[in-house]
Amino acid sequence: MKKPIQIGQWATVIILLAATALPCSAADTAVLRNGFSIRHERRRIMGAITRLYVGADDASFVDVPTAEIDHFEAAPAEVPPQPAKNESTSLLQSQAPAQTQSAAQPQTAAQPLARAQSQFPARNVQPAPDLNEVVKAASGNYNLDPDLVNSVIRAESGFNVRAVSPKGAQGLMQLMPRTASQLGVQNAFDPRANVEGGARYLRELLERYDFDLIKALAAYNAGPQRVEQYGGVPPYYETKAYVARIVRDFNKKKLAAKAASQSTAAKTKTTTTTGKSAGTPVPANKAHKTVPQAQAKASPAPSEQQTAQ
Repeated sequence: MKKPIQIGQWATVIILLAATALPCSAADTAVLRNGFSIRHERRRIMGAITRLYVGADDASFVDVPTAEIDHFEAAPAEVPPQPAKNESTSLLQSQAPAQTQSAAQPQTAAQPLARAQSQFPARNVQPAPDLNEVVKAASGNYNLDPDLVNSVIRAESGFNVRAVSPKGAQGLMQLMPRTASQLGVQNAFDPRANVEGGARYLRELLERYDFDLIKALAAYNAGPQRVEQYGGVPPYYETKAYVARIVRDFNKKKLAAKAASQSTAAKTKTTTTTGKSAGTPVPANKAHKTVPQAQAKASPAPSEQQTAQ
């Protein structure tokens, strides 16, 4: 009789282990050890990484280190908004008794308005921040080129506000929890706070390495200790590819801006020459003076002085 009991106990353990490996389909919240939480529709534990699916499809997910997750809890149910038709109907129904009693008690013009405001309370809805404006503001605060900050964001998170790296870096500019705390960033998933902290950190690294962009980018990726240890870019493939990707994207933006500036200058020159020839003829023996084309210049950010070719 002992063997069947032992077999039953092992079967229970196997079923429990299989249940933890299967994806969770309920809407839960993953509470991380640093205090942040991520709402997700379902999850899948894959060893050291837990994949949180934030959307209904398999394309929207965030990979979080399993060790960084403190616990899971049920997400609060979202109350769907009432249709406008029902609200209008209830408003008309609430006004109907008042209209029947209008002969006994006349209404003032302010009463229907007050009733309508009570039926439709004001909702404090904050629009999503414009990322371009966020980057422009943070770049201006720390005298950085917005194109450089955008290139760093592209390489770090691909413009994913909820991105979390396997090492625990969070948000648009992938701030580590300790670095975010030192920079005063309380919520690394807040786009404004994250970009503000990341821009400040990038500026500090530029000043630390005498505005050597290559060293500053390498320190942003691998840490200042590694850059000082190797006297430059560490011999890591990830860091080398990271620096090259940002420099290539940044130079691509500058070349595009220069081409657009030259095109605009050429159009302006053509329009000016056409207007002059139509109004006042130019003598044939007098040479035309060439209008110098405007050169595309970066904003006076120190970081651009060290851009690699």
